[in-house]
Amino acid sequence: MNRPIRVLVAKVGLDGHDRGAKIIATALRNEGMEVIYTGLRQTPEMVVNAALQEDVDAIGISILSGAHMTVFPKVIGLMKEKGLNDVLLTGGGIIPDDDMKALKDMGVGELFAPGTSTTNIASYIKEWVKINRPF
Repeated sequence: MNRPIRVLVAKVGLDGHDRGAKIIATALRNEGMEVIYTGLRQTPEMVVNAALQEDVDAIGISILSGAHMTVFPKVIGLMKEKGLNDVLLTGGGIIPDDDMKALKDMGVGELFAPGTSTTNIASYIKEWVKINRPF
């Protein structure tokens, strides 16, 4: 790999709790990834546009507001519209198991619950990128 993996970490909607997103962003940087953190209160459109502009390999959405069944489908729809078919959409937060399964069926990658090891998250992203975005 000639360049670091590029990951966009985003907080979508009115969820104002970004401690977890910042911890993940720092952990991914420590694993050698280049991380772009969007900050709070992003729209799905803002996230996908930033992903396009930054040429990212993965988008990680942190969501604790309960709006995951609205946010993830909207983001994945916009990604398909814009041709981001080889970009990983992953994330984490408070997401019930049934909803995780439904989101995966729509094409969302692994979703991580609070307390997941940051090493596991980084390994997942690295492995996904190695398989799906050879460069």
